[in-house]
Amino acid sequence: MPRFLRLHPPLMLFSLLMAALMVISLGGLIVDDRILVGSPIWFKPFKFAVSLCLYGVTLAWMLSLTTRLRRTGWWAGAVIALAGTAEMAVIVGQVLRGRRSHFNVATPFDDLLWDVMTYSILTLWIMHAVIAVALAFTRFENRATGLAIRLGLVLSLVGLALGTLMTSPAPGQDDDAGIVGAHSVGAPDGGPEMALTGWNTEVGDLRVPHFVGIHALQVIPLLVTLFGRRATPGLTWGLTIGYAGLMALVTWQALRGQPLLRPDLLTALGALAVVTWIAAVIARNLTAKEVVPA
Repeated sequence: MPRFLRLHPPLMLFSLLMAALMVISLGGLIVDDRILVGSPIWFKPFKFAVSLCLYGVTLAWMLSLTTRLRRTGWWAGAVIALAGTAEMAVIVGQVLRGRRSHFNVATPFDDLLWDVMTYSILTLWIMHAVIAVALAFTRFENRATGLAIRLGLVLSLVGLALGTLMTSPAPGQDDDAGIVGAHSVGAPDGGPEMALTGWNTEVGDLRVPHFVGIHALQVIPLLVTLFGRRATPGLTWGLTIGYAGLMALVTWQALRGQPLLRPDLLTALGALAVVTWIAAVIARNLTAKEVVPA
């Protein structure tokens, strides 16, 4: 078995599958000109494949660090790989059919597939929580890194849960139309969108806090790692509080129907407060490390 697969074979194989799907989706974007809900039809599987590839590799690495509940964590990771595969199978299958995957209950078969997606992501969320518990009991040589991993897992768990904000019928949305749920707040899905992310540029988009929250799994440990020996538990807590503030801010912004790049004064002041907090935390940590004992 290749060395990199030994981190966690199911999760690493899942990540390789997602990497392959990225290539296939890019090909689809080039040769398939179909548009679904205002976006190229292969754009969604491409974005999901990128996100889940990063997610799988990150969890595999984290699980390789466990010192307790190793077997429990291993099986939780294996279930996540299966749940993620089921989720992506539905998304790709619906693309091939030219149908929406998320929120689609237009026919009994579409409704069944939406149920499969719902239960697969619920299973993934529960197993993610199990892994968070396993790593909560793990002993780390580097306290700051261990804390960053634990807090990143918790924030990511919250970010995954934020996806439920999209699953309720949007204002004015009729069940008879076959679509129950929406990304956008303030207008129907399918409006003008940002390049690369596909987020709505005219109204609020609940995918923004969902994305920010999920990727706390990578961002918090990475930020702490960048500080090397200068990293402390205090720095980790400070950065995590700042990141949680960012999550809360973009959630509030989206729920009020504001596009990410066109915030009102209150949102802009909130963003300034978050940036100021993070800068102060970093400056305090660097200054403290520069003090030489008498």
